Amino acid sequence: MKGKIAVACVFLLPALGQVERNIPYAEPKNERQLLDVYKPEAGSNLPVVVWVHGGGWMRGSKDEMNHKPAAFTEKGFVFVAVNYRFVPQVRMGEIVRDVAKAVGWVQGNISRHRGDPRRIFLMGHSAGAQLAALLCTDSRYIEAEGVPRSVIKGCVPVDGDTYDVPLQVATATARRLSLKQPPPKMGHPEKFGNLEEQREYSAVSHVARNRGIAPFLILHVADHTDTSAQAYRLWAALDQAGVAARLFGAEESDHVKLDRDLGLAGDPATKALLEFTDQQLRRRQ
Repeated sequence: MKGKIAVACVFLLPALGQVERNIPYAEPKNERQLLDVYKPEAGSNLPVVVWVHGGGWMRGSKDEMNHKPAAFTEKGFVFVAVNYRFVPQVRMGEIVRDVAKAVGWVQGNISRHRGDPRRIFLMGHSAGAQLAALLCTDSRYIEAEGVPRSVIKGCVPVDGDTYDVPLQVATATARRLSLKQPPPKMGHPEKFGNLEEQREYSAVSHVARNRGIAPFLILHVADHTDTSAQAYRLWAALDQAGVAARLFGAEESDHVKLDRDLGLAGDPATKALLEFTDQQLRRRQ
């Protein structure tokens, strides 16, 4: 209801174990700075997935997780879905800091939900992919919330188109001019700001050797021109810096379907995702 803040509630659902919804991670409480915690019915010191939803930095919700919470809790993870504020109500930097603050809440509180604050995977789709990738390459945001880079054990950005924002702006501008299309009212320059700000919010700008960047699995739609180009751009930057990174292009999929199907049995991208998390957890035992 407009003007009212949701209250944290605990539910028991057969497929999901225990779910606690609408936990505030910032004050004063508001609906865009809440998170949900899904956890198995048993276990302790469980690895944690933090998921950042997409929606063009202007829409979307933590309530749109589809199959992901069930898939991860069945595998023994605590799954955290995060809301954040939107442009144009706030600037991009505030959105980035919202997600960092949510990660700070997880690191400081997840042990009370049977999660391990030293084993966090940061993931997101579309706009959430940009936010996850940025926080995993530029640790200043999470460190400002008391989170050491070392607790991030893996990063999985899914079908993002803004790991290199200036490149995407140039690509979109050239396409629009060739097609004689008018500029959008709220395109990437309006969302990200000037060229300096676009570079600041690009994950590739912060990739460097010996910075302790966690391994990446970059999921993208195989025949989506923009997100494939951006996926390869991020992978190349990570690979050149000696950061473990893998690309996975989903065949016969699209931007919405790739996210919606994650967690389904038999889904190839889900298989790659779970193999990645298993591999990282085995490496760090």
